[in-house]
Amino acid sequence: MTVLIVHESMFGNTQAIAEAIAEGMTKELPCGDDPAGGPVVRVVPVTAAPTEIPDDVSLLLVGAPTHAFSMSRERTRQDAVRQGAAGEAAIGVREWIDRVVPRSELPVVTFDTRVHVRLLPGSAAKTSANALRHRGFHRAERGESFWVGGVAGPLSHDEVVRARAWGVALAGQHLSPAPAS
Repeated sequence: MTVLIVHESMFGNTQAIAEAIAEGMTKELPCGDDPAGGPVVRVVPVTAAPTEIPDDVSLLLVGAPTHAFSMSRERTRQDAVRQGAAGEAAIGVREWIDRVVPRSELPVVTFDTRVHVRLLPGSAAKTSANALRHRGFHRAERGESFWVGGVAGPLSHDEVVRARAWGVALAGQHLSPAPAS
């Protein structure tokens, strides 16, 4: 059993959330007697993400920063680089979704990071879940939004803690062994 967490991160905030989710999931997942046979949680940047999801992946998480009320575009990533981002401008979650081969039965949950401004619309988690369903991932659903204090961050207070707790909840919901009959 493998969980694949694909993330796009320009300033490192979405990556920090992805890693915290992975930490939470690995705390919750039972490894059994054989550590090599236990579940694996892999966190990969979108620039290194596979376009064919391996068969052993039983849950896919996709995380992205919210740019201009949606998933990033090349132009918004270039703007982020001009503002000091270390991330790459060439490919984001939007482009990866256009290239990935769908697995209709695979559960997919999206998450995003976004500036915490009251009543500010838009969410990369929402638009990426819609795009994944349109692409053929029929079980894609919107997950959580995690808050940053500004365009470059930092993450708002306790968002990493909240991401770990969400990882625990996801593992319990999606990866718990079926009860014995």
